[in-house]
Amino acid sequence: MRNSIVFLIVFYCLPVPAATSAFADSTYCVKKKFDYFYLEAIRLKEKSEHSNAFNTLLHALRIDSTSSAVWAELSEYYTLLQRGDMAIGAMQKAVQFSPDNFNYKVSLAAMNREAGNISEAVLLYEDLVKANPDKAELNFHLSNLYLQSNEIDKAINALNDLENNLGRNEAISMQKHKLYLSVGQQENALNEIEKLGAKFPSEVKYQFLIGDFYLENGDLEKALAYYEKAHGIDPANPLYIISMSNYYEQKGDGEAAAGEIEKALGNSSLDIETQITILGRYIQSLIRNKKDVESANALFETLMVQHSQEKELNLMYGQFLASQEKWDEAGLQFQTVTESDPENIAAWQQLMNVVLHKDSVDEVISVCNAALNRFPEMAEFHIYKSSALYQKKEFEEALLSLEEGIKYVPEENRALLSSFYGQLGDLYHMSGRKEEAYESYDKSLEYNGNNIFVLNNYAYFLSKDKKDLDKAETMSSKCLRIQPKNPTYIDTYAWILFMEGNYSLSKIYIENAITNGGDESADILDHYGDVLFKTGHVDSAVQQWEKALKIKEENGETDTAVLKRKIENKTYYETAE
Repeated sequence: MRNSIVFLIVFYCLPVPAATSAFADSTYCVKKKFDYFYLEAIRLKEKSEHSNAFNTLLHALRIDSTSSAVWAELSEYYTLLQRGDMAIGAMQKAVQFSPDNFNYKVSLAAMNREAGNISEAVLLYEDLVKANPDKAELNFHLSNLYLQSNEIDKAINALNDLENNLGRNEAISMQKHKLYLSVGQQENALNEIEKLGAKFPSEVKYQFLIGDFYLENGDLEKALAYYEKAHGIDPANPLYIISMSNYYEQKGDGEAAAGEIEKALGNSSLDIETQITILGRYIQSLIRNKKDVESANALFETLMVQHSQEKELNLMYGQFLASQEKWDEAGLQFQTVTESDPENIAAWQQLMNVVLHKDSVDEVISVCNAALNRFPEMAEFHIYKSSALYQKKEFEEALLSLEEGIKYVPEENRALLSSFYGQLGDLYHMSGRKEEAYESYDKSLEYNGNNIFVLNNYAYFLSKDKKDLDKAETMSSKCLRIQPKNPTYIDTYAWILFMEGNYSLSKIYIENAITNGGDESADILDHYGDVLFKTGHVDSAVQQWEKALKIKEENGETDTAVLKRKIENKTYYETAE
């Protein structure tokens, strides 16, 4: 193969007729070389030999750095390599050397748009629109860019140009409707949907939209007229029920509003999907208008009696109860689904959400075990179970749950991997396996450098071990930048300063932690006593230690030997021995 390449290059560079100048000879030879390598790159690309194709393109570029085709191909490869800036730079070169190439300029505009380079993208699309007024999609992109730049008038004008090309279109009119509303041009906003209603008189949804517009603007009479018009076009349309319910709600007649919904839910001719849709929209209306949602619970009960086997209804009702923080009742709805349809992953996830809010570790473990019997690959249930076991001080079981669950976490789920390794670090440290703990913490931060729980725990344990205090201080200060008023994170930073022997500065930070709620934490009060002792305030130190001991005893904690010794002897000790 190598010999044939040499042969081809030599063949391409054979002397041209004597009438041609030496310069022409050289140019001809260079062009032949370039053509060979460019075409070879395209051949390799088509064979999916991308590494060789990329390198061959680079070689072609060294022969002719003004080739827009090569720059465009390189841009495509940089995009695949997720090197956005280089991809844009290469496509800029392609446009520079072929300024009239429509495809190159469109690609460059799209790349800038996707990268968030709004001003550059706007300029490119403006040029493209001028040169290609018949290309409707260009106006669409330009309008969205104007919208992102908050240039609403320009966005509307771009949509008008688009409409001139495509004719009246629902998506364009509705977008213009929203834009006019955003700048307070109510009349223009109404005009857009009225035009849709005029063009599509048999489309009932536009009559409802116009009615809704009048209702929202307080013109109940016109709203009712359009609702009745819509009802005349399509008497069976369930939107009429929602509209009339909203109409009565706006009139202040809540009883009539609920009555409309009750009639719909009691209408046996309506299928369950339509009834659920009606109820869902009614609830959204109640929430949006900040109305009492309690009446909706009775409506749910009505449907539940009629459709006791409808699991989608259980899920919807459970979600509604959860939004009211009625955790026990919500849990019953989700549990009903998991028992009758145990393969329903959504129901298990909703049930888990409920028990987590109930703060019952035994229920968390029970739900996790049941779910994992069905879906052992659901990694998040392993981590929930581990956390609950950790709270029960069943550390070995908690560790086993994490070590099993992490097998199922995909590499791309970096946030979840960070959580797993962070909890592994806590458990390894609790078990005295400190080196494994620190390795796990490092791994966790590789996946998420801003995992604040790991940053804090890692820093605190390093300070307790009097190890890598500079690293500990850096991590702890990062926590404070993220949550400057969190008493636990302030306490960690204060404790690192304490371990460094900087007692005066430690006192400033620990008192800040106390001010921000740390006076309710036995550990923070204990640390406060230590700092006070080191700064010469012995009696005050004993007072803080006594407060810490009282909290620990009230909570049933037994690790009080060091505290008791400090109080008894009025001095600071690290251990009880």
